[in-house]
Amino acid sequence: MDTKIRATGPARTLVLAALSAIAIAVSGCTTTSPIDAISIDKTQGTDENISSLSDVIRRNPNDPEGYNVRGAAYGRSGQFRNALDDFNRALQLNPSFYQAYANRALIHRSMGNVADAANDYNRALQINSRYDVAYIGRGNLYRQAGRLNEAMTDYNRAINLQTTDPRAFHNRGLIKQVQGQHPQAIEDFSTAISLAPNSPEPYNGRGLSYVALNDDDNAFADFNRAVELDERNAESWANQALIYERRGDKARARKSYARAAQLDPKYRPAIDGLARVRGG
Repeated sequence: MDTKIRATGPARTLVLAALSAIAIAVSGCTTTSPIDAISIDKTQGTDENISSLSDVIRRNPNDPEGYNVRGAAYGRSGQFRNALDDFNRALQLNPSFYQAYANRALIHRSMGNVADAANDYNRALQINSRYDVAYIGRGNLYRQAGRLNEAMTDYNRAINLQTTDPRAFHNRGLIKQVQGQHPQAIEDFSTAISLAPNSPEPYNGRGLSYVALNDDDNAFADFNRAVELDERNAESWANQALIYERRGDKARARKSYARAAQLDPKYRPAIDGLARVRGG
């Protein structure tokens, strides 16, 4: 069994600072959950790709699935208005197309139309009460609004339906984490990692719970893995720096905090950490 160093004094302050950052994330000011909203990928919205999907629609103008697929491509490429048009058309052709409701909800959320997103998730669940994606999506809306009990209920429903979507476990882990249930949070983050092993977010989440339990060795391993998976993730670099700082290695901490601040100049944990290791 590894020896655990108890955090006291300045080290304890660092733990509290890290957990405060978690609380902010769960309240919805930031998001650390994988695939929590539309992930923009311009390659999916190339003229060639959209043209190919449009050809399919021209050959089958009354097939709602074609509009649903093209709408998803528009959404991934950041063309939200075109995406909404396609999902609207898909739902005109098939008002019971619950997947299209959930897809449209994600577009609404990405555009800041939270009420419309909630309505679409509710409609999807009215049609199919076992649709795990809609529970997870609605849970994310609740979590963003700070309605953690309702978010937890929706994540639990998705998990009870045996979802394989990592967001359900990761986001439930975030709530357990902010509630101080770190061993249980670690279990959820570990499940999310098994489902999305190339996503840095659950490694960061699990690492912060390890920090709260004074298990710096496992935390450091998770943060290093998160950096390896995505070197442009400011949170991963700042978390790595936190362990260096707790170990008294200010030179390496300064380097990692600086990298995080370079990637995201507004990321508060990086800015505050850099000020500490620079001595003011």
